[in-house]
Amino acid sequence: MDTAMRLPVSVAGALMPDAHVGYGLPIGGVLATENAVIPYAVGVDIACRVRLSVFPEPPIILKQRAGQLKKALVEQTLFGAGKEWRGSQRAEHDVLDDPAWEADKFLKSLKSIAYGQLGTSGSGNHFVEWGALRLEKDDPALDLKAGEYLALLSHSGSRGVGFKIANQYSQIAMALHPGLDKAARHLAWLPLDWHEGQAYWLAMELAGRFASANHQVIHARVAKAAGLKPLATVENHHNFAWKERLPAPGGFADAEREVIVHRKGATPAGLGVLGVIPGSMADAGFVVRGRGVVEALKSAAHGAGRAMSRRQATASITKTERDRYLKERGVTLISAGIDESPQAYKPIEVVMAAQADLVDIVGKFTPLMVRMDGTGSKAED
Repeated sequence: MDTAMRLPVSVAGALMPDAHVGYGLPIGGVLATENAVIPYAVGVDIACRVRLSVFPEPPIILKQRAGQLKKALVEQTLFGAGKEWRGSQRAEHDVLDDPAWEADKFLKSLKSIAYGQLGTSGSGNHFVEWGALRLEKDDPALDLKAGEYLALLSHSGSRGVGFKIANQYSQIAMALHPGLDKAARHLAWLPLDWHEGQAYWLAMELAGRFASANHQVIHARVAKAAGLKPLATVENHHNFAWKERLPAPGGFADAEREVIVHRKGATPAGLGVLGVIPGSMADAGFVVRGRGVVEALKSAAHGAGRAMSRRQATASITKTERDRYLKERGVTLISAGIDESPQAYKPIEVVMAAQADLVDIVGKFTPLMVRMDGTGSKAED
């Protein structure tokens, strides 16, 4: 983060309480720049995001209709690095007709990947899970009364589309700045008034729309198979760059300037903005409403954050230990790698307490039936 803050285009930065090491920016890093976008500060999983669907049914139906709801997860989701739906299993969505795919040869080449991977989840920390959402009081913005609801939560991004965009434009950015120190090479930037910067921005936003559509398809398929219709949804990117306004230094009290805010593993938390912060496969997540704290660049954590690396988790946590942890909390695990064991993550309560000034808690989501990648694929997150 210190290296990022020393870049000539950087104007402000913040580190969220779930932060841990990552390429370019750390996971949980937020960086504001002036007239420049940094592909690796967005990350290789462009528009990695979460979506929560809330249903009118009570959570008890997870026991009453366990077979049907488990079958919906197993048959209507697809996990694994590079995995694609085939033939009639492929989904249709307006995003496939987005004119941005025709903007240049590079984006044209990605459309076939998008078609195959639409409605898929990838690997790593990506998941689709049933759980219980509890609201302690009515929420007019969500049009939900206080109480407990069945809910479906998903976490994934733009899959191969975002990965290829990130790599393509990171290489271009590094070529434009050959004099950067080795420590800063992956923080090479693209000026937004240059063709390269504008091309990346267009591609990034397309990846964002694709990621959103990806979650829409996943939720529609699972809900239809389960015979359910949602009452409300909450969703947000947490790997992306946004054009926002921040107070201008040394100016009048109301003076502002436009900046590019990169959130790499950070939840947008502008005033009144709804978001979802997951915990782990067995620990609670939270629906939150932002408080718009400028010092934190209007951001919050995007999850519990890893307490140990994947290699450390695989070496130190046994399947027996993980399964005992899940059983004690009443969680049914369909599939996942040991490296995603809940013991590999920080306590979510500690993370939420550390950012009580950044977000207000609207509801608590408790995972109860979880599917993640169990193929042993390389993590895409």
